Amino acid sequence: MRLSGKKVAILVEEGFEDLEFWVPLMRLQEEGASVTVVGLEAGKVVRSKSGGLTAKADVAADQVSATDFDAVVVPGGWAPDKLRRYEAVLRLVRDAYRQGKIVAMICHGGQVGISAGIVRGHRATGSLGIKDDLINAGAIWVDEPAFRDGNLVWGRVVPDIPAFCRELVAALVGEPVSQPR
Repeated sequence: MRLSGKKVAILVEEGFEDLEFWVPLMRLQEEGASVTVVGLEAGKVVRSKSGGLTAKADVAADQVSATDFDAVVVPGGWAPDKLRRYEAVLRLVRDAYRQGKIVAMICHGGQVGISAGIVRGHRATGSLGIKDDLINAGAIWVDEPAFRDGNLVWGRVVPDIPAFCRELVAALVGEPVSQPR
């Protein structure tokens, strides 16, 4: 288990994308990471975008600190547009980034990175729906399934989850970043 001893926060709120939340969470657990679900309110149960699955926040964002984790994962769906409105969420993501910890964003997850002010000058990807937002925030748009730029891990959309998870695990075990294509 390559991630034994690693602690990862994964963000959740109403309207999260089912697969972009559950698959990385389970993949990280499979590798031995301790995963904490961070939401806006501890114990709050939220529905996914499809309405079929729910998730429960272990803790609220204002109850944790970036120093508690080795990485923060931001799944997509409609949740990032809600999460980005809360300073505690932005502080967690911004502080993790500034501390050199891994910040991983897939699909619309980049909206949280934009609002946290951490995307400028970085290669970025996500749903085409946030391409202009990323560019306007100073990111360099790249249409690739998944990659790393510094301590940021990016994933495009649901079909790219396997590549996103590979990049996330590689980043957490300290494998070198592959060269841009």
